[in-house]
Amino acid sequence: MANLKEIRNRISSVSSTMQITSAMKMVSAAKLKKAQDAITAMRPYAEKLTELLQSVSATLDGDAGGQYTTQREINKVLIVAITSNRGLAGAFNTNVIKQTKELADSYVGKQVDIFAIGKKGNDVLRKTNTVIDNKNEVFDNLTFENVAAIADVLTEKFISGAYDKIEIVYNQFKNAATQIVITEQFLPLAPVATDKPISGGDYIFEPSKEEIVLTLIPKSLKTQLYKSVRDSFAAEHGARMTAMHKATDNATELRNQLKLTYNKARQAAITNEILEIVGGAEALKG
Repeated sequence: MANLKEIRNRISSVSSTMQITSAMKMVSAAKLKKAQDAITAMRPYAEKLTELLQSVSATLDGDAGGQYTTQREINKVLIVAITSNRGLAGAFNTNVIKQTKELADSYVGKQVDIFAIGKKGNDVLRKTNTVIDNKNEVFDNLTFENVAAIADVLTEKFISGAYDKIEIVYNQFKNAATQIVITEQFLPLAPVATDKPISGGDYIFEPSKEEIVLTLIPKSLKTQLYKSVRDSFAAEHGARMTAMHKATDNATELRNQLKLTYNKARQAAITNEILEIVGGAEALKG
């Protein structure tokens, strides 16, 4: 059994750790509320924009999307991996990194590069894959304009022919305890499959439907990427809050066990001292 000083040091260390994890939990809980409100407010707009784009484009010819819908032979693939800049969030970053590697391995014989958004994904993926860029600074000021600039870069890489396909891997926020790893195709735009006949006789389009679609597509792409980053940002704080909550509970349990061990060791030490005193007194009598 460890001596009393060692046990006291461990109790002090565990208590300090518990204070840190508890503070991180409260900080993440506060940030989560704001991030959750942002993604909850944005989803209806993003979904309605996508629905509008699909409704209009479904009445057009298959090539109405122009350069955004061009289906080329897939030789070069770019995977956008969205992680976080900080750790201590459970399996949040690990799940995205694992999914990114599996997706990259599925393109056998193809050139697969990584576009990292987040420091953690960049640090791990560059060891085994080719990371062409890292935009971890976007989380310092998460605005639509900053994310839209990244979307423009990705779109230009596809239009110029640098890559034939671009996919996004990120954590979708469901609730504070649940994050779902999602893989979405960014470019080219997948053809819309619908079983419902769409009639264009009820609406008058000004300008033409073709112009509307070509105007909506870039906005839709920027909104899609912004929603993905926002989802990941909210999921990060949810994962960190849950991880720190569990860490605090584990630290509390460990501290209580150490206190019990300390009391037992202290009681044993006192009992030994009493026995030594009694034994000494009996020896003097003899």
